Amino acid sequence: MANARLIVKRRKAVRNIRKITQTMQLIATARFQKCFRRAAASKPYTEKISEMIGALSGGDGTVEHPLLQSNEGAGERILLILTSNRGLCGAHNVSVLREAREFQKASTAAGIRPDLEVVGKKGLAFLKFLKEPVSREITDVDDQIDYVRVAEMADRYIEAYTSGRIASVDVAYMRFVSVGQQVPTVARLLPIEPPETEDGEGGGGSGANFEFSPPPEQLLANLIPETVKIRLYQFFNDAIVSEQVARMVAMKAATDAAGDMIKDLSRQYNRARQSQITMELADIVGGAAAVE
Repeated sequence: MANARLIVKRRKAVRNIRKITQTMQLIATARFQKCFRRAAASKPYTEKISEMIGALSGGDGTVEHPLLQSNEGAGERILLILTSNRGLCGAHNVSVLREAREFQKASTAAGIRPDLEVVGKKGLAFLKFLKEPVSREITDVDDQIDYVRVAEMADRYIEAYTSGRIASVDVAYMRFVSVGQQVPTVARLLPIEPPETEDGEGGGGSGANFEFSPPPEQLLANLIPETVKIRLYQFFNDAIVSEQVARMVAMKAATDAAGDMIKDLSRQYNRARQSQITMELADIVGGAAAVE
């Protein structure tokens, strides 16, 4: 029964693993619900405030703001990469890091090597393995990040951009579209780009005429910094909810695979046990025949 005992031990180990992966799937599902509500609540505000920026800045071109203009003379860029602290989330981190590497190569080819700021231990481990220098490390973001902290990061980017030290700020993250679709994306945070309309033209939205009070210049001075902060906050929310979706799907796949393996091991055990019984019966019959 040595072979059958080995199969029994292996089946027991797989069953224990299935319990763990099933529990992790339930935890990821519960966390996903919280993260999804947070991301869904902030998304309409992010979209509408971006439309307002387009309406204010896309008219006759007389309204200007430093964060709407490009710093072509600056020689530095910042690339913020949003990854996770924990693994077991499928290709979530790999897809984001691949997109970030492609952007880094394109920027380097254009003559500007971006400074890397990385959120998440998985992204840091990958870049350290490649011996890529990282200017800033953030490893204490898990299932939620406070808006106050995001606002502090955005203020630092705004100050560096308005002073002319950097040419742009880009964010590599996993954009959440739906439960079944997450897209690795590198989005431009600074300078602010007016949203495109359905016909592909930026600026004034539906073409309606607006009357602003206070004047557009004063509105832009207040709205544009707020837009940078809320967009960065939305990027973090999308990355967090996408991570939970990826972990939920990965743990479900692992649980299903463990179930299939248990069935296969059960069949192997039954065959081994049946073979052992057959051999024992043959020995008994042979012994009885020898006695006669």
